[in-house]
Amino acid sequence: MTFHLICRALLVLLLFCLHAPAQTTLPPLRITSTNRLSTVHWPLAGYSAILQTATSLSPAANWTNLVTGDPQASSFFYAASGGHTIVITNISASELTFTLSNLNRQQFFRLASPRLINPCGFAVFYNGLLEFSQSSALTFNGRVHSEGPIQAGSGGVVTFQAPVTSVSTLSSPMADGLGPWTTADWNVVFNGNPKYVTNSVSLSYYTNNYHFLIDVPPANEDPGSGLLRLYNEAPVIILVTNDVQGGANPTVQMILQASYNANLPGADPAKLVLTYTNISPASLQTNLPFLSLTGSFYDQREYKTSLVTQIDVGNLASWMNTNVIFQGKLPAANGQYPVILFVADRRNVTAGQLAVVRLKNGAQLPYNNTLGFTVATPNPLYVLGNYNVQTSFSSANAAAGTTNTSFTVPAALMSDSLTVLSTAWSDNESYTAYNNSIFAYDAVDTTINAAIFAGTVASTGNDANSFSGGLHNLPRLLEDWTGKNFWLNTAIIRLWDSQKATNQFRNPQGFNPAPPNPYYNAPTRHFNYDARYLNLDKVPPGVPLLD
Repeated sequence: MTFHLICRALLVLLLFCLHAPAQTTLPPLRITSTNRLSTVHWPLAGYSAILQTATSLSPAANWTNLVTGDPQASSFFYAASGGHTIVITNISASELTFTLSNLNRQQFFRLASPRLINPCGFAVFYNGLLEFSQSSALTFNGRVHSEGPIQAGSGGVVTFQAPVTSVSTLSSPMADGLGPWTTADWNVVFNGNPKYVTNSVSLSYYTNNYHFLIDVPPANEDPGSGLLRLYNEAPVIILVTNDVQGGANPTVQMILQASYNANLPGADPAKLVLTYTNISPASLQTNLPFLSLTGSFYDQREYKTSLVTQIDVGNLASWMNTNVIFQGKLPAANGQYPVILFVADRRNVTAGQLAVVRLKNGAQLPYNNTLGFTVATPNPLYVLGNYNVQTSFSSANAAAGTTNTSFTVPAALMSDSLTVLSTAWSDNESYTAYNNSIFAYDAVDTTINAAIFAGTVASTGNDANSFSGGLHNLPRLLEDWTGKNFWLNTAIIRLWDSQKATNQFRNPQGFNPAPPNPYYNAPTRHFNYDARYLNLDKVPPGVPLLD
């Protein structure tokens, strides 16, 4: 009886593996049996796969989820049927095993790829090459996964407290003009179980660029076909364009849309569209007092003057709470909270300019009944000062300078790229060539509490002029942070290449060899995974489940 069970199971497994698409190819299973117990084994590369069982091979067979080695696959694996997936702990250096007793006379097994994974369930999730090369000393207290290769080899000690997985390889080649390292001097500590997995099961089925998530949809696109676009999920949209009537000032369009009958806000048949043409600064102050459009500064990494659409988050919160028109469309009394703000600056710019969005005064985010607040933009995004470090029931800056996120709300920043500016930043001084001996560029301690979805300029070679900056430089900096602290309680998700902020990373001033035109000096980085994101109720609004 046992012999037939094993033969049938292996036959099913062979057929399943042979016919799986290339991007979802799963490792083979093997089964051993002793003392009326049967053990299913599969390679460590299947760490994130789901072991399933059925008693029939018919098309209508119900496959029941059994186990996975991956807590994320367990927590966020959704299927029409099959039940919850438990996590197994019997993981060796090369294999996962699961033992069953009292098997049916006929029972089949297979591995299934996880679906609809929450990227915020990871401390780091990369769609592409993930580099810890030349990293400062960092500790990652959550899962790390890359849909491409992972490169290690670091100056500071990088410690991974949870498993590291890659659908490709883990290596330490020459990068940033230094290396290669040997495994003995990687300066990397793996404390997870398993320590790391290479050639693992893919957790993402998009082979194109995810940038579409933050893009403005084409004019004729049905919101139903753009379900994942933040534009269609946002109750509040702000679009800035050159004036449609040719005036000296921009045109601003604010769109307020609500969800009806379980449809996305983008499908709202009664959207409220407020259009302000040739809107002067004085008129903005009267109608949209949280918005300014006349600011500019020089981004010395991009070598461009940034034309700024600036949102004063504190003023935005007050305006949304008190403005009669806004409350008429999105009444808080009816549970219509502004959980997602979509902003796009679409003004024409010259070759030496860059249209950007900047958030200021964001220590406390708009009230949303603790549902959270997400800002999404297809532009480069700049955050000025502390962000999401207090709530209405806490003291000022209660969560600043700490890993304690009790006084925060679920928040996300989704943008083409992300640059953090301290409150010491000066727009006027930004036009002076960077030098860390100039007081005007001195930063001050800053805390950001938000999941980050942003792009990078990928490495194009192994020398200092073609380096991405590595994971630790995904949040860009433009000041002298020497001796200062940058606190980031977050999940870092890199799903796309930057399409607008596209100039290559350059090393900080004082680096050897000396970089051309340096634009920052590094802080002491305190990057901490906000483990509250493991609770689906604490995942920021608009975060896509990866399919």
